[in-house]
Order: sequence, then structure tokens, then C-alpha cells
Amino acid sequence: MSRWLGGVRLRTAIAAAVVVGVAGAVAAFGFVRATESILTHNVESAVRQRVAEVKAGLRDDEASDVLETLTGNTTLVQVLDGAGKVVATSFPVGSRPPLASHRVPVGSTTKATRPWPASGDAPYRIWVVGVNTSKGPQTVVVAQSLQPVRENTAALTRTLATGMPVLVAVVGVATFVFVGRSLRPVEAIRRQVASITAQDLHARVPLPHGQDEVAALARTMNAMLDRLEAGAVAQRRFVADAGHELRSPLATVQLGLDYLAARATTETGLAQITLLQGEAERLGTLVADLLLLAHSDEHGLAFRRDELDLDDLVLAERERFAARFPTVDLRLRLQPVRLIGDAARLRRALRNLLDNAARHARSTVTVTVRQDDSAHLIVTDDGPGIAPGDRERIFDRFVRLDDSRARHDGGSGLGLPITREIVDGHGGAVSIDDGPGAVFHVRLPLAEADHPPLAASR
Repeated sequence: MSRWLGGVRLRTAIAAAVVVGVAGAVAAFGFVRATESILTHNVESAVRQRVAEVKAGLRDDEASDVLETLTGNTTLVQVLDGAGKVVATSFPVGSRPPLASHRVPVGSTTKATRPWPASGDAPYRIWVVGVNTSKGPQTVVVAQSLQPVRENTAALTRTLATGMPVLVAVVGVATFVFVGRSLRPVEAIRRQVASITAQDLHARVPLPHGQDEVAALARTMNAMLDRLEAGAVAQRRFVADAGHELRSPLATVQLGLDYLAARATTETGLAQITLLQGEAERLGTLVADLLLLAHSDEHGLAFRRDELDLDDLVLAERERFAARFPTVDLRLRLQPVRLIGDAARLRRALRNLLDNAARHARSTVTVTVRQDDSAHLIVTDDGPGIAPGDRERIFDRFVRLDDSRARHDGGSGLGLPITREIVDGHGGAVSIDDGPGAVFHVRLPLAEADHPPLAASR
């Protein structure tokens, strides 16, 4: 609904309705004025014709015959003598006053539009003409009511005032419907594009029928997806190939360093060899992470479904953690929690969380395992914490916050993204809360719940 209220569909319908409304109002005003002008001209012509008929009858001394033919007509006619007295009329003399208060010279004509006193507010078109007859100069007064013009104009105005809103509403609704139908392919393209991620670039937007602009947009979008997919495939292939190629020489370097370390002494560079062993181990971890992500992007992560104890996984990591981070105190608060999952994958996710916490902790890392509505793992450190704006960004690949960019931290920016992929693949979720430091919450489905099989993480 919000998209409709601010979308092209509604804006186009409103614009069409406004344009039709304004154009219709202008056209209706012009039509009413033109109709009024035509009707008024017809009245003027009728008055002119009556004047000519009466003048001709007066010259032939047949005025009474002419006036008798006009009795009952909407045209009012009077003939006045030189004193302004009514000598002939097309209506009863006693019931009507003279239509003109003065006489005009012979051959002159005066025109006026005013109400006739005996007819209320009804306007009349009045002609006063001076005529020379056998009885001397006389005045012919002809009045034609403009009330029919007023009534017809008012009726036309009412009709247009009623019809124009209906027309505007019909145009607006029709435009809204037709634009909506035209935008259906665009909406289908939008939904498809919104569902495409970096892991399923093989998807394509639907091609609408025809050769219009929307079809051209769909073809252009598919061509762009072709290029993106080709680039992503090439990048993944490069990462996978580079990772595989690095494993063999890296293994050789690690064996060589182990051999040298076994025979080295303090005088022969044992400290340097130990440093190189640490760097080789770090490089090996980075290569393994790159291979894991490349495999996840291309084929998804496969998971085993075994019953396991989450608290046992934490206990198994205690010795490794103590050996790698001897200056950090690891505190455990464990409850027995059983779940279904892949022990190796979950161990890797736990290890990534512990390593991340240890790199940022001042002195203590606390791991809590408890059971609520899920298998709940909490990893807390007493470090500086994570700003709210960075709590989603740190799960992106190769993201390293300012505090973790130091060389001795050793973070590659891949541990937390891998953790999220593993947890998501188990149907769980990872989140971060406020605390004395960073507080990572991992929630996984319990073993006794009836959960669908684990899906390959994409």
C-alpha cells in the first residue's frame, strides 16, 4: 500500500485526473459561454425580425394584424404614439405598462437589456425603434425574454458540474488500472531482482511479451546478470584454485619449520622460527577459510545431522583456547544442552567466536550455554564492545573494525561471516547485544524439536 501511495501508478493516475479535470473545466467554461452567446444571438435575431415585421405592418397600416399574430408569443411588442401612449400591443394594454419611457427619433434605434418591471427579475432584450407612419412618428418597442437563455445555461452548467467529476474519477481509476497492468512486468522484474543474491546469480528476470520498453529493460537486466555471474564465477574459481595451489607449498613450509624448530636453539634462531610457525599457521587458517567460503558460494555447505552436546563442544575448546591465548581468562557457565547438527562445523563457528572475543578482550572471555526455547550460546568479552552501526557490518566478509586492524590482532575478517553461514545453515541465528563488552548470542534448534533437515548454506 505504501508503494502505491508514493508510486508511479498513483502519481500517473492523479496526474491524468488533474489534467483531464483542468482541461475539462476550461472546455466546459468555454462551452457554456459559447452556448450562452449563441442563444443570446438567437434572441437578438428574433427581436430584429419582430421589429422588421412590425415596421412593415405600420407602414402598410396593418400593425393590428401583425400584433394579433404575435399574441401569445414570447416576444412582447408595443407601439407608442408621439405622447408615449400605448396605441397597439401584443398583450392586454391594461395589464402592462409601456416598455419604453421615451420615444426615439424616426430611423433611430436604441437597445437595452434590463428586467421588465412587470416580470420580476427576468431580463429582457429590448429594442426601441422610431418609425414614420401615416399617423405620424411612432415608436416600436420589441422585448424578448432572456429567461430561456438563463435557464438553458444554468441547466447546461449543472450537467457539466455533475458530469465532470464523474469523468475525472473514471479517467483516474482507468489510468490507475491500466498503468498497474502495464507495470506488472516491472513488478515481476523487481521481485526477481530483489530475490537474487551473490550465491544465485544464475537466476534471470522474466521476459514480458512484446518489444516495448519494459521488455528492453528485462533484456538489459538479464545481460547485466550474465556479466555479474561470469565475473563471480571467475572470481570464485580463482579463489578456489589459488587456495588449492597454496595448500601444497604451505604444507611444505610448515613441515620445514617444524623440522627446523625441532633442531633449533636460542642461538640458532628458535625465536624467529617460532614466529614463522605462527605466521604459517595463520596463513593456513586464512587459506582454509577462503576455500570454505569458495565452496559455500559455489555449492553450499553440506551439514551432517548428528546428536551432540553443545556444552561438550565448549569444553573441548578450552585447552586450545588456553594454549593460544594464555593471558586471557576463559570462564565457562555451562548447562547440558543437546541439539542436532554438524559437530565439526559448529566447532569451527565456536572457535571463530572465541578467537574474536579473545582478540578484543582486556582480560576475560565468558562462555554461557543454557537452554531456553533454543540451544543458547553466549560469548562475552570485557573489551570495548561493538557500536550498534557495526553489528551487522562485521558479518560481511573482510570487514575489520578500526580496533582490530592492528597487525598483532591477526584477524582476517572471515571468521564471523563463516560463523553466520554455519549457524544459518543449522536453522539458527547470530545476534549482538550491549554489555560490558561485545555479547554474541547464538541460538540453535534443540534436538527434541521436530525440525526439517539441515539445508545447504548458500
